[in-house]
Amino acid sequence: MTIYDLLFLAAILASVLTLLAAALLAIFGRGAQALRILGVWSACAAIYVGIGLVAFMLRPVLILNVGDEQCSDDWCIAVQGARRAESNLEVKLKFFSRAQRVEQSEKGAIVYLTDASGKRYDPVETTVPLSTRLAPGESVSTSAVFSIPPEITQLALVVGHKDWTPPQWLILGREPFWKTVVRLDVTQ
Repeated sequence: MTIYDLLFLAAILASVLTLLAAALLAIFGRGAQALRILGVWSACAAIYVGIGLVAFMLRPVLILNVGDEQCSDDWCIAVQGARRAESNLEVKLKFFSRAQRVEQSEKGAIVYLTDASGKRYDPVETTVPLSTRLAPGESVSTSAVFSIPPEITQLALVVGHKDWTPPQWLILGREPFWKTVVRLDVTQ
């Protein structure tokens, strides 16, 4: 759990208590006071989202190298290498669980490539889905195959999610506010 997760949990707790207080005030005939509380809550929520957007715009992309791990809670993934074969690029991946007592998975996890111009390339084939459930301490090796024109050599792999659904997109330290890429050495 990161500081951003704790900040998010604190914001959720404060929101629940604030909305509950506003509802109780409204029920007991103190509507004006309930509206003031909701106004302050709305302003705080807007500030929270605004901070996330500013941080997203100002924060540089974190660039990792092959072999570096990136983790989301106890689910981690690392690029083990990349190999080009004509117009295909095969990226070897290993994902694993750091959990010690529970099964772990990363629902909706995906990988894609971006080139120097920012163009996105989705895999045409993945041998094992990244959302596979892992036992405590288990690791799985897989590969993702991408169709990439041979002239493109500057590529980076991005680990993302199919959907940015709440609460994930509300946590400041996570995607889409936080972007990490793995620089690939693409050789023939």
